[in-house]
Amino acid sequence: MTSRGSEGVTYYEYYGGGEVGAGGLVAEGDTFTLNGKPIMIFSGALHYFRIHPDYWRTTLKKLRAAGLNAVETYVPWNLHEPRQGEFDFGDLGETMSPFLDVRSFVQMAQEEDLFVILRPGPYICSEWDFGGMPSFLLRDYTMQVRTYYEGFRVPAAQFLDNLLPRLVDLQFTNGGSIIAVQVENEYGHFGYGDDPRDTVYMEFLRDTVVANGFGSSLLFTSDSPSQTADLGAIPGVLMTANFKTDVEENLDVLKELQPDRPLMVMEYWTGWFDHWLSGVHTGFDPENFADCLERILLYNSSVNFYMFIGGSNFGFMAGANLIDVWPHYAPIVSSYDYDAILTEAGDYTTKYDLTTEILARYNPLEGTVEHPARPAETLKAAYSSVPILHAIDWTTLISQHQSIESNEGTLSMEELPINSDNGQAHGYILYSTNAFLPAPNTTLKIKGHVRDMAQVLVDGQVITEAYNGLADVSGFGFWNGYDKELAIPGSDAVAQVSILVENLGRVNYGQPHKFHQKKGLWEGPVLVDGVEIDEWIMYPLEFKSSQVNSFTGWTNFTGSLSTPALYRASLTLTDTPRDTWVDMGAWGKGVVFVNGFNLGRYWREGPPKSLYIPAPLLRVGENEIVVFEQYTATSSLVFTDTPILQ
Repeated sequence: MTSRGSEGVTYYEYYGGGEVGAGGLVAEGDTFTLNGKPIMIFSGALHYFRIHPDYWRTTLKKLRAAGLNAVETYVPWNLHEPRQGEFDFGDLGETMSPFLDVRSFVQMAQEEDLFVILRPGPYICSEWDFGGMPSFLLRDYTMQVRTYYEGFRVPAAQFLDNLLPRLVDLQFTNGGSIIAVQVENEYGHFGYGDDPRDTVYMEFLRDTVVANGFGSSLLFTSDSPSQTADLGAIPGVLMTANFKTDVEENLDVLKELQPDRPLMVMEYWTGWFDHWLSGVHTGFDPENFADCLERILLYNSSVNFYMFIGGSNFGFMAGANLIDVWPHYAPIVSSYDYDAILTEAGDYTTKYDLTTEILARYNPLEGTVEHPARPAETLKAAYSSVPILHAIDWTTLISQHQSIESNEGTLSMEELPINSDNGQAHGYILYSTNAFLPAPNTTLKIKGHVRDMAQVLVDGQVITEAYNGLADVSGFGFWNGYDKELAIPGSDAVAQVSILVENLGRVNYGQPHKFHQKKGLWEGPVLVDGVEIDEWIMYPLEFKSSQVNSFTGWTNFTGSLSTPALYRASLTLTDTPRDTWVDMGAWGKGVVFVNGFNLGRYWREGPPKSLYIPAPLLRVGENEIVVFEQYTATSSLVFTDTPILQ
């Protein structure tokens, strides 16, 4: 249990937790009860998979010090089952494995005097790739996610049947910390208008949770009642609300729908997330944040702050949104700072101070339960810039990747027969062919859309221009362009034509049709001068840590290469590492790896211009930093002790 701060008992002592047989969370009347005692739930969202595990405990302490009594987390199916039937709960030995010991996280929360609200999926939204669902589902051409369709229901049940038994003994009623479990997430938004609810699917999820031993925990769904009413609800399962500023509109409807049950805001949005090319870092003014929080508490409503700390979309895990207005597809950035109560690096904010002060005024147990002191913030460093030492050219890089041949046109990432027939989940894919190119110019046409960005090379030379402005996304090589053509030089000879396509993130939210988005070139054929090209060699560029750490063919750096390439630098530390950020504002577009760990994407256009490096990713001595740059490299890497979010 957490060490004592000010005088008082812990929440677990007050509610008689830690002993098998304690009464669970009950939602009846106007107030929740836990083990028979009234409780207002003050919870904060902390996603264990977005925070380095070395920082879990200190971050949980920061939640508790603000006056919270619970922590909420999603569970990302796509990380925990990277290949169908192969599960990772911290022991698979892969890059993200250390982030995935969800059992230890739940136990740690109890040690820090916090109850746990578990949101296990199979769908989580969360601005996470494909809403947390694994991309191998898309190998099924008739896939219907989030329905009772057998192709989705069976693997979803298999995931839950592997996850939930690992946590069942950690329920409050069994002496653990879990007090509530979500059945489905914002299902009311999955279909609109006359689209039917798949109630059989919802009941299947509820029954699966109960069958795995969670019948003694409170079950709930979450939606925005003012928009979706009870479309995402299940009879008997608590409805909760998600919103930002529409306090009265949502809570009035929620109370009307559930007059005999207490109110719970499962997602009070403390900020917002950023899209690439949006031009601004979004946020939520602290005064407005505080005003909305007070209005929530005046309803005698419990609340979960989404997010309390956002953390990072490490690697290629950021999702995307499909929107009804141009540019239609909106990929999400690697930082999940969210303008939350704690920053991406876990630092305190004005919102933290406001939250602490407001909760103290509304907490009925203030003065009864202890109030721990705030932990110190992590130390930050603006390390001296380091020179780029080595590079791997495009041809050498591609030669070290697996190739797949097709004589039936281009395949999507998900269709590739790799990763034990699970396809390619993330990264880039290169399509290469040999074609006769008449002089002086010929036309390359990609039917349909590119999913999501493409660069064209002819005989190893880049033909496409780099992004110059938002209007470009409706042109050739970008997601919004349809049936677009590109003039390429010809010499009355056969040339190698290559198309490098980047997956910028699968859609994580919305109506059913928005989840049918495979990546790469698959919507239609590729034509050269009107002739369809059937024969292709495809190279999946997944940039797994094992690959990044084993690349060979490094040569001395003599300047930026004219094609996509790898660049390498070394950061030497003589003292204990500190948190830092790498400033990529002078580079073009690409990905950064620190000691093989994928920090995420950068793009000169932003809005973020930096990538967060938690200190535990660094070590005393040499730290290898590898950059995959698609356009223009600079001669050094620059570090800063503050993020560049705008």
